[in-house]
Amino acid sequence: MTTLSLPTAEDTRRLGRALGEELRAGDLVLLTGDLGAGKTTLTQGLAEGLGVRGPVTSPTFVIARVHPSLVGGPALVHVDAYRLAGALDLDDLDLDASVEDAVTVVEWGHGIAELLSPDRLELELTGETERTVRLTAHGKRWSDHAVQLLTRLSATLES
Repeated sequence: MTTLSLPTAEDTRRLGRALGEELRAGDLVLLTGDLGAGKTTLTQGLAEGLGVRGPVTSPTFVIARVHPSLVGGPALVHVDAYRLAGALDLDDLDLDASVEDAVTVVEWGHGIAELLSPDRLELELTGETERTVRLTAHGKRWSDHAVQLLTRLSATLES
């Protein structure tokens, strides 16, 4: 587990962009944390790093949005699980059909979306103006290169 400071919304977006450049089809990212702490801002950065069609906005009322790639990479499936009652509601979205072919980002996914993949990144964002992100890597995909990933993400914020 690693914690990074994100002094501005632009830092949150830059972190997302750098992380998006590292993601590939089949990756699952769970975002949790305070309301207004930057989950959608981070996802906008991820979308930029992945090169997908936007605009990326919070899918609160539609639950899930698919953003196709503009550069031949994986699509971004952006889910807001805030209003879901549990894993059965998530199952109704049939995300397991696309999880292998897309990058799936689930806001408010902790405790609900872990079953989609044993390999996942969990990011907990806290604070509204001075944000902090705590990143936890799960599974073989991330344990194999988590240290290198965190070093690159930290360097992105320092530049």
